[in-house]
Amino acid sequence: MAGLGNPGSRYERTRHNAGFIAADKLCDRLGGGRMTKVKCKALYEICRLGDRNILIMKPQTYMNLSGEAVRDMADAFKVPPERIIVVYDDISIPTGTLRIRASGSAGGHNGMKSIIYQLQSDQFPRIRVGVGAPQGEDLADYVLDIMDGDALKGAYAAAEATETLIEKGMQEAMQRFNNKKG
Repeated sequence: MAGLGNPGSRYERTRHNAGFIAADKLCDRLGGGRMTKVKCKALYEICRLGDRNILIMKPQTYMNLSGEAVRDMADAFKVPPERIIVVYDDISIPTGTLRIRASGSAGGHNGMKSIIYQLQSDQFPRIRVGVGAPQGEDLADYVLDIMDGDALKGAYAAAEATETLIEKGMQEAMQRFNNKKG
């Protein structure tokens, strides 16, 4: 699982870091604690989920270059695109709501554009965490502002949705989490 965000304490609880928050929550849920390993421009941890090893990563390249770290980790661990789950923020979804898809376009998200470009594929699952849309505010300022409680609940729910996706499959995860608030 690749959670998208921006590195550094300045961005920790921002809307744009919903993916990082989900990755940290999943790592914690699976007993991995805090991610401290570094490889391929990313923080990562390998956790167990049932009988599977799950690589959880947070690119440290800043959002717009996330694809470099995702591609390098996928190459290093021999993970094909269709087995990479990407979790990220989405302003076009109501705050705290999740949308899970098996594949698709970047939808204007620069981190996703980078991943699709670097993997040369859009055929990988993604979990979008709704952070709401700016109301008259600059988009960059909005996504780099502190998220509210509903968005945080959505990021936490994305960790649970990732587990469900891995254990029970795409259809179960979509049925259980799509368009529902975290």
